[in-house]
Amino acid sequence: MSTPLNAPSRDASGASRKRLSPCVGAFAVAVALALAGCTMPTHPDSAAGPGNPLNPAGVQLLDDTSWVLKRAQTSDGRPALDVPADPTAAPTLTLDTNSGQRRASGFAGCNRFSGTYNLASGNMTFGPLATTRKTCGPDADRLEQAYLDALAHIGTTLVQMRPPQEMRIIATTGLTLTFARESR
Repeated sequence: MSTPLNAPSRDASGASRKRLSPCVGAFAVAVALALAGCTMPTHPDSAAGPGNPLNPAGVQLLDDTSWVLKRAQTSDGRPALDVPADPTAAPTLTLDTNSGQRRASGFAGCNRFSGTYNLASGNMTFGPLATTRKTCGPDADRLEQAYLDALAHIGTTLVQMRPPQEMRIIATTGLTLTFARESR
């Protein structure tokens, strides 16, 4: 004999229980999912909007990444430096936390460099950077000097972690460095 959905039933101990309608259970699941959706974190790139995928909040995602310089431009968008097309000759930047502190290293166009970096309030800053002392030709020396000067005078850092992953460092000197993410 079947019992109506809202009729009391008896469990193994003989106690009376009232069955809930399947609609009540489905409603409870829907409410739980809706509340969970309200608290899910969003990727920082989503705050940048569709017109400009670069976002200062994404700077917090830079730990343990490597980048290669693609372009160096003036504030009005003109090329400022000749960046080698060969990624093995272009300046690089690696941001690493494996030692328990934030360490930056890379190739500046002629010499290697290393030092510390900090990520705070949507921006990146570097401590003093130590470099090797190799002498290169005038073009490589000019690229290296401008690159290291821009890293020492960062005004804004913008990051896009969605493909194609890109980072822009806008120096207070007016130079904009555009990097592409390298796989490590």
